[in-house]
Amino acid sequence: MVTIDTKDFVHPELNRSVKAIGGEYLFAKEAVLPFEGRDVLYLVGCALFDTTCCGAGGVCYARVAGFIQQFQYKTDESGRPVSLVVPVADRHEQQKIRRAISRCEPVQQVEF
Repeated sequence: MVTIDTKDFVHPELNRSVKAIGGEYLFAKEAVLPFEGRDVLYLVGCALFDTTCCGAGGVCYARVAGFIQQFQYKTDESGRPVSLVVPVADRHEQQKIRRAISRCEPVQQVEF
């Protein structure tokens, strides 16, 4: 019997700036990428580093939540939607997904 490791993914509020020690970041977009018969849930975000001691900068990135098992199947205690996902653990699949997202999103990196 094959077991699939799943996890709950709490959808963040889009376009809400989050302050961090070196600056701030936000997620601007949530998207679904069809991939080899499954759907990959990912977010596109931007980070600004403007309160660091060594300079300023920024980056746009994608964060992959995983393969969707159940989309927004419940809400958490604060009312945020929650999806059940399977993390992308296979390095070969990660590379293919990274290339696919990079072709359609203006990001410098794709995180898993």
